[in-house]
Amino acid sequence: MSSLPNFTTMFSLEGKTALVTGGSRGLGLHMATAFLLAGCSLVVVTARKWDGEQGIKQAVDKLNALPNIRGKAVGVAANVADSQDIVRLADEVKKLVGSRGLNILVCNAGAAWGSKFEDAPPSSSVKILDLNVRGVFELVQKSLPLLSAAGTMQDPARVLIISSTAGLNVPHVGEHGTIMYSASKAAANHLGRNLAVELGPRHITSNIIAPGFFPSKLAQGLISNLGGIEGLSKDNPLGRLGEPEDIAGVALFLCSPAGKYVNGVDISVDGGARLAAGRLSRL
Repeated sequence: MSSLPNFTTMFSLEGKTALVTGGSRGLGLHMATAFLLAGCSLVVVTARKWDGEQGIKQAVDKLNALPNIRGKAVGVAANVADSQDIVRLADEVKKLVGSRGLNILVCNAGAAWGSKFEDAPPSSSVKILDLNVRGVFELVQKSLPLLSAAGTMQDPARVLIISSTAGLNVPHVGEHGTIMYSASKAAANHLGRNLAVELGPRHITSNIIAPGFFPSKLAQGLISNLGGIEGLSKDNPLGRLGEPEDIAGVALFLCSPAGKYVNGVDISVDGGARLAAGRLSRL
């Protein structure tokens, strides 16, 4: 007879602390919402700006207005592609979490670029690689003492890298090519695998979520170029694009007790679109 004595709390984040970069909108905001609803005591969200329609303040206000939450959201303005800002962010988080440490680090902030291969300026590659790869490496590095303080063998701290299915295949070339973005996400995937081996003995897991298309500000330009939501939905085996619950559910699984023995995996959240060969290759 099988016994699951902790089944009722398998997806609980009761009392946990979390940091979500790029948490003021889109996928980051969806995950931050899930963490608070699942019981996190503190969720820190970052973006470059404090004010404005996509700034941190409006996101923190939304998060703290969620019904029946016992924790709170706090915002920190930071550019996680800048080394000095990364150090400052880690120091700010340390002040907020104290001796509890940091249970969950979600590296979600990202940059994209689409253009003809010949037209892509050097600055686009620098921007993409700094935010999507180097910034992730440095943030995990500077957060290591906080993650180590929170992680145990039975309940590891979690690093979650939000990548893209663009890092698993060659989705877009030609007029709206995303070659450097795709390469950066492939690098982020392998960074996550390396971190799984490096940090596992320190009671920290590292996993990757590779989303497909979710309606968001980051993706809206490419979605429009590829036929819009309706056109891309027709190309998806499940007939739709991603929804908030889709990304939130996978993130919650990986960061909750249910995912404590999962380390070094990448989970595609795209409805199977990456398997529909050729359907995303409109030039």
